[in-house]
Amino acid sequence: MSMSSVVPCKASIGWNLLNGVFVIYKPALLHFLSVRETLIKNICKDLNEMIVRPPTDYVVIEGNTNETMSVTVRPNYGDDPLIVGPRYQERDITLTVANILKPDSCGVLVCGINKGNSLIHKIRASKPARFYRLKGILGQATDNQFKTGKIVEKSTYKHVQRFHIDRICASMQSSHQRKMFELCGVDIQSQEAYELAVQGLIRPADSSIPVLYEIKCIDFQPPEFTLEIVCINEYEQYLKTLVHDLGMEVRSTATCTQVQCFKYGLFDLQHALLSKKWDMYSILDNMRVCRKILKENDYLIEQTSPTLIENNE
Repeated sequence: MSMSSVVPCKASIGWNLLNGVFVIYKPALLHFLSVRETLIKNICKDLNEMIVRPPTDYVVIEGNTNETMSVTVRPNYGDDPLIVGPRYQERDITLTVANILKPDSCGVLVCGINKGNSLIHKIRASKPARFYRLKGILGQATDNQFKTGKIVEKSTYKHVQRFHIDRICASMQSSHQRKMFELCGVDIQSQEAYELAVQGLIRPADSSIPVLYEIKCIDFQPPEFTLEIVCINEYEQYLKTLVHDLGMEVRSTATCTQVQCFKYGLFDLQHALLSKKWDMYSILDNMRVCRKILKENDYLIEQTSPTLIENNE
């Protein structure tokens, strides 16, 4: 039964359950800090609307010490919510994310709350693969390589065909594959390279090195097109530059119009809560789903994976 269908009970019960991982969908043009603030405010609001602890009484002992003293119980105004504020406040909640999406990006955001933050650190340290859809438009270039920028150049795109983009994507993917094995100090044609590849995704030890595992065009309706990529150690400007560089390679120009993360590790869009579901009850439901996913995968996210090391010999 959904938590949202349960009649609110003691806030302390809800508070004790708020320890885990949940997934939301971050809209574009929203800063991460704004999303975090909204989540925490909504959770505090829902907790304070439940049955909270009543103010404690103030016990006063009066009288002379050499005589019988009187004990009086009075209201404790120092513990009254009207004086000290709501029982649950924003500073009481700690919330971190495994993947920070910049304002122009949208998509899956994996969050940890309270004791769940320790698992977020493990998820981030395991370097899971990220899956993105990048939308672009041919025939124009902007000063920030995104649709929000000022158009600084226009060009023709009529000569660009689907196979041109497919060829450039294949070339980009091949160059990144060679780069991965070069960092390992092995020949891509060797048996050692094969044995390294069959172990799974090769992850660079240096987190500042973006690596593309796969890039392909999944839609082409000129002048618009959509790329789907699998990568690691990416950042928003790097993804925008990929679209820009592709436009240059096909002898035209291109500007990125959308950056969407549709999967992060074990979690994808179907697990993400839309902004209208950013309430405590929906988050608790989502935490249960995420816990089940981790359990079904034998906590796969915590397992170590083959790591690239630079050849310093």
